Amino acid sequence: MRLSVPKSKRRQSQTSFKMPTIFARFSHISIAAAALLATSTGVQAQNFPVTPAQQATAVQVARTGVPVADLAPNAPDSYTVRPGDTLWAISGMFLKGPWRWPELWGMNLEDIRNPHRIYPGQQLYLDKSNGRATLRTRRAGGGDSSSSSSAAMNTIRVSPRTRYESLADTSIPTLAPQAIEPFLAEPLIVDELTFSQAPRIVATQEGRVLLSRGDRAYVLSAYAAGGGSKPLSDHKGEPRDYRVFRNATPLKDPTTQQILGYEAQYVGKAELVRGESTAQSSDKDGKTQIDIVPATIDIVAAKEEMRVGDRLIPEPPRELRSYVPHAPSSPMSGQIVSVYGNAVAWASENQIVVINRGTSDGLERGHVMAILKDGERLTDKTDSDRPDIKLPNERNGLLMVFRTFDRLSYALVMQVTDGVKVGDRFTNPN
Repeated sequence: MRLSVPKSKRRQSQTSFKMPTIFARFSHISIAAAALLATSTGVQAQNFPVTPAQQATAVQVARTGVPVADLAPNAPDSYTVRPGDTLWAISGMFLKGPWRWPELWGMNLEDIRNPHRIYPGQQLYLDKSNGRATLRTRRAGGGDSSSSSSAAMNTIRVSPRTRYESLADTSIPTLAPQAIEPFLAEPLIVDELTFSQAPRIVATQEGRVLLSRGDRAYVLSAYAAGGGSKPLSDHKGEPRDYRVFRNATPLKDPTTQQILGYEAQYVGKAELVRGESTAQSSDKDGKTQIDIVPATIDIVAAKEEMRVGDRLIPEPPRELRSYVPHAPSSPMSGQIVSVYGNAVAWASENQIVVINRGTSDGLERGHVMAILKDGERLTDKTDSDRPDIKLPNERNGLLMVFRTFDRLSYALVMQVTDGVKVGDRFTNPN
């Protein structure tokens, strides 16, 4: 094998040497381990937890395997992991349910210690002997191709160069991150009171009507009649980065028409330059008066042009989010409340929907639901009395929850047969 390193980290030597094959292989493993240790103090994209229930499922499958009947109809005998793959896609390739990844992990528990650490280039082999299915990183009855070819040689020549890279940055994600990550900064579900009392843009420089990146504006948190949120402050420890929102749209339950929350429209980001304050001045009669001085903000990012009346909410801390697909442990059902996007009536694959269940209902990130298409209501023309009938609901795809609030949640449409619309139902996937 040949190991090399980037120029900035290269150490040249004038000698080459031979080493036994086994030591060469351990050397390669040590380099990878060192790379992992070197990045252990940084943010790791796939350092997600594994719950006791998921671990127990994997251990059980490791002992018994998976029934061949539970395999996907076209499960391949072997597969090489490629860049761009996701844990969801690979699970769906081998099993009937993509959310059943703990079973996929258990099929290869001996070789894959962490299901969130699967890398491009790894080869997976499906063994269906004895009516049970297991997954290996080497062919049954022998080692993998690299080890067998190396075993045929007594020694290998290693050049005096090394190359290392962080495996944490190359492991495949659970989902395609581009489908969700841009969305996390955008809409926000709030209650009406929170939004109505959020700091608001009250003025612009030179009376501008619209604001964009690089413009300056002025913000107040209080009202003359009292009420409002805490004044914006530039003191140490206070928020300096804000998201700007507009038009809190009510989200109603499709059946009861009860308002479950308000979705605020994200329009950009702002940075606090100076906090709110007061100043003393004299009026025309010489009396002392207290003037309210708004906070000063600079617009640092704009999805849409901003204007007076738009609201500010502090930028939430960046957090490592785990999107590990799994079915709810208890019965769960509900309806789709809205499809995200201006003037969008139908959702297709990889689009975002809002559903009428949240943390108060036991919903959590990663929950996978089956989408049901509402059965058509029609008249039975074969009956002389012409009774009205309703056709059964049909399964139409899958969605996965990735952001939860008290009574509402955002979900990504993972698979769909037909379009998804407001009012469509969802339930447990199995």
